[in-house]
Amino acid sequence: MSSDDTLRPFPSRSIETRSALDPDQAEAVLGLLAEAAQVDGQQPVSEQGRLQLRGGAREGVSHLVLTVGDELVGYAQLEDTDPVEAPAAELVVHPAHRGHGHGRALGSALLAASGKRLRVWAHGGHSAARHLAQVLGLTLFRELRQMRRSLTDLELPEPRLAEGVTVRAFVPGKDDAAWLTVNAAAFAHHPEQGGLTQRDLDDRKAEPWFDPAGFFLAERRGELVGFHWTKVHAEEGLGEVYVLGVRPGEQGGGLGKALTTVGLRHLAAQGLPTAMLYVDADNTAAVSVYERLGFRTHETDLMYRTET
Repeated sequence: MSSDDTLRPFPSRSIETRSALDPDQAEAVLGLLAEAAQVDGQQPVSEQGRLQLRGGAREGVSHLVLTVGDELVGYAQLEDTDPVEAPAAELVVHPAHRGHGHGRALGSALLAASGKRLRVWAHGGHSAARHLAQVLGLTLFRELRQMRRSLTDLELPEPRLAEGVTVRAFVPGKDDAAWLTVNAAAFAHHPEQGGLTQRDLDDRKAEPWFDPAGFFLAERRGELVGFHWTKVHAEEGLGEVYVLGVRPGEQGGGLGKALTTVGLRHLAAQGLPTAMLYVDADNTAAVSVYERLGFRTHETDLMYRTET
């Protein structure tokens, strides 16, 4: 959520809700996101949201496009796919058009579209976004930390794997179904990650950054028990602990730490100076593990919701 908070009549402002964007519309929105990111210091829409801009309609996903005249000024995405939680949204207003009530207009449209049952991300937790959330009547309920550590001084011991456990690289096509099953089980409490589908996996495999050599699978007697998917942000010089999961029943035996070490060593070998990851602030056990591995909080994303 990156915007402004005053709602005033604005000549020629229009908000259109679409189930899908055509390629030109998607590119225009991606351009808007890029300009906002350059000013704000982080992307206003998550990776999943950016992937959902392309490829046609997706069940439960809506695109709200705000224009003034013929100019694209703001964008919001609403995803209503969680069977329990309220619909989730992200929104942004072009930096050159803030201060005219466009953010509140988009927020009000999201509230109306969701039946006033809404969750909204504020990436970076900027003061303007926090204030907009307050104006919309939303309350803070989730804090997602981005943590980082240097890789130039990485000194981690050889990973210790339990007897019978081996690690190999992901094979696209061959390992998709098994990975989706373990991912869903490992993140059953985390619908954003645990709900990934084959289409979501295919979207990521089609991205320029995808490298199966950095996608590590841990197996016991040929059965997948855990994984560490790393990601390289080449332009920023960052290596990411993208997704790290351990199958229920295998947790608590040190597999997560071993897989983290495997991935970090891989990223360091690519010559990347810094590693990053995302973790919920209330996941104190994971935060503690990452802090012991030298990670420190770099920035925070906040999620707000309507009162329940």
